[in-house]
Amino acid sequence: MKVPHLVQYQGSKRNLASEILKYMPRHYNRLVEPFSGTAAITMACASKKIAKEYIINDLNKPLIELLRIVVEEPEFSSKRYEEIWNEQQSNSIEHYYQTREKFNLTKDPIMFLYLLARCVKGAVRYNSDGLFNQSPDKRRNGTNPKLMKKNIIDISSILKEKSKFYYLDYKTILEMALPGDIVYMDPPYQGVCGERDSRYFSGIEHNEFVIELEKLIKRGISFIVSYDGKCGEKAYGEEIPIELGLEHIHLNAGRSSQATLLGKDSITFESLYITKDLLKNKNSTSKWRINNELF
Repeated sequence: MKVPHLVQYQGSKRNLASEILKYMPRHYNRLVEPFSGTAAITMACASKKIAKEYIINDLNKPLIELLRIVVEEPEFSSKRYEEIWNEQQSNSIEHYYQTREKFNLTKDPIMFLYLLARCVKGAVRYNSDGLFNQSPDKRRNGTNPKLMKKNIIDISSILKEKSKFYYLDYKTILEMALPGDIVYMDPPYQGVCGERDSRYFSGIEHNEFVIELEKLIKRGISFIVSYDGKCGEKAYGEEIPIELGLEHIHLNAGRSSQATLLGKDSITFESLYITKDLLKNKNSTSKWRINNELF
């Protein structure tokens, strides 16, 4: 089946999912996502019935509550979204801001769904008080309820009774991982790690993250990490130390949206760090960039 997705979400690995999945076994016990976002990799795996179970975690509690209610109560979620979406017709911009204000008070997950479907670039933004403050996209009214219902039902059909949802610190989730699981990690952009930034709900500290990876290796846990990257000549983020013995691969993510806006041709390459036991699963003949050398 076609991989379903809930909303456009900035930073999602949906467009790279097929490449990332090539490094996973055809069948394994459980996929663990400590930084799930909208769970694009989980949904890609579930649509292909690769894993038996899924652990979906993100510190953004409303986002996790949204994923949980979509999976467990698809009919309610669809109906509630349609009600909120239909309310905007008389004055859609004012309705968006009113809904945003209500969401910041109540943390209603379906209100959050409407905001994500309607906001600029599908980009989550928070102010210094942790309140959602992204503006509406004035060119569109968000996903039509009929399409949203289909997306929700499709997501529920592949994840219901197979998923557990958490909004815990990533270290706690990593402790749950067992041999036979695959852990996929896509931490927040490193430019904000350890700092408060309006673009992200939370960051992580690089050195602490490296220590957690070392712990996974010692426990024999297989994992894939999306971490640093490169756009044109500019590198983003600090690399994971070569001493960990991970394979470092760059995926061609295509022309960046920012480059497109600026009329440039810069290509974005996103890094994957992979435990070497997973390399045997790779069946593509595409070029690899390993440890910064092009093969």
